[in-house]
Amino acid sequence: MSEPIALGDLDLAALVSSRICHDIINPVSAISNGLEMLAEEPDDDMREAAMDLILKSATQASAKLQFARIAFGAAGSAGSEIDTRDAERVAHAFVKTSEKHDLVWEGPALILPKNKVKLLLNLVALGVVALPRGGEIRAVISGDGPDVAYTVTATGKAARLADHIKALLAGDAAGEVDAHSIQPYYAARVASAAGMDVTAEAGEDEVVFQAR
Repeated sequence: MSEPIALGDLDLAALVSSRICHDIINPVSAISNGLEMLAEEPDDDMREAAMDLILKSATQASAKLQFARIAFGAAGSAGSEIDTRDAERVAHAFVKTSEKHDLVWEGPALILPKNKVKLLLNLVALGVVALPRGGEIRAVISGDGPDVAYTVTATGKAARLADHIKALLAGDAAGEVDAHSIQPYYAARVASAAGMDVTAEAGEDEVVFQAR
C-alpha cells in the first residue's frame, strides 16, 4: 500500500505560489493587452472597449489576490483571528470573477481562528472547481467557537467530484501533487491544523463538502 502524500514546506510553498500565479495570470495579461490597445488604437469605440477590459480585469485580479491573501496567506501574525464578514466579502468577489457561479453565504458573523476561516475559503474555492459549467455555491456556517462547522454545497449541471480531490481531502492519497491539485491537499493540511475533519460527497448535480 502506498504511503500518503507528505509535501515538505518548500514544495508546499512553491505549489501554492504556482496556484496563485495561475489564478491571476489571465486578468493580468488582459490588463496588458488592454493597455496596448489604448496606446495603438485611434478609434474611440475600441478605446472604450479597451478601457472596459482593463477595468474588468483589474477588478478580477484584485478579487483573486484578496481571496488568496486570506485563503493561502498568513493574514496576520501567528494565532490571529479573522472576522467571517471579511471572509464573506472576499469570497463573494472571488466567486463573481468566474461569471458562471453565484455564492450564497449563510451563518452568523463570527471571529474565528485564522485556520478555520482559511479552511472555509478553500472549500468555497473547491466548490467552484466542482462546477465547471457554473452553478450555485452555498456556504453555511453553524455552531460557534470550537464547535463551528461548515457545509459547502456546489449545485449545478455536470457537478463533479474528482477522485483525487476526495482522496486528498481525506489525507489518504498517494502519488504526486501539482499546482492543479494543491488546493485539496492544502485544505486538508489547514483542516488538520484547525482541528477539523473534512468530508466530500457527490450526488446528482451536487457536491457537498463538510468540515466539523
